[in-house]
Amino acid sequence: MQKITLIRAGLIAALYVVLTYVLAPVSYGPMQFRISEALTVLPVLYVEAIPGLFIGTLVANMLGGLGPWDIFGGSTVTLVAAWLTYKSHSLIIALIWPIVLNAIFVSMYLSFLYNVPYWLTVVSIGISEAAVVFVVGYPLLKILQRQKI
Repeated sequence: MQKITLIRAGLIAALYVVLTYVLAPVSYGPMQFRISEALTVLPVLYVEAIPGLFIGTLVANMLGGLGPWDIFGGSTVTLVAAWLTYKSHSLIIALIWPIVLNAIFVSMYLSFLYNVPYWLTVVSIGISEAAVVFVVGYPLLKILQRQKI
């Protein structure tokens, strides 16, 4: 891995952790608005975003207090979504992966842990994920594409 690639992966991981933890009151739980999820668009541009997002999610979820379900479950969902985002040939499909996978799979354990109806959690996570990806992540992606960073 080239030095710049490794640095970028580390920065993505660190930024994900900081954004999640600083905004902890809205970053965790069955009704969340995790701004750090805007970074899930980055595999469109950078393959190194895949391990960066995985490690960032892993560390952020270690700090979240929900234990192994969130640490391993949430991180695995992020890893799969990041890989699928990277592999997608369509931008819209690439942006939809983290929304759909988080809504379906993260909701499985959050609804159980918080005793909240599964479909309510799916809708809540899906709406917040879509808002973050399209309102924050998509413009970030466009800026990075223009700047060729």
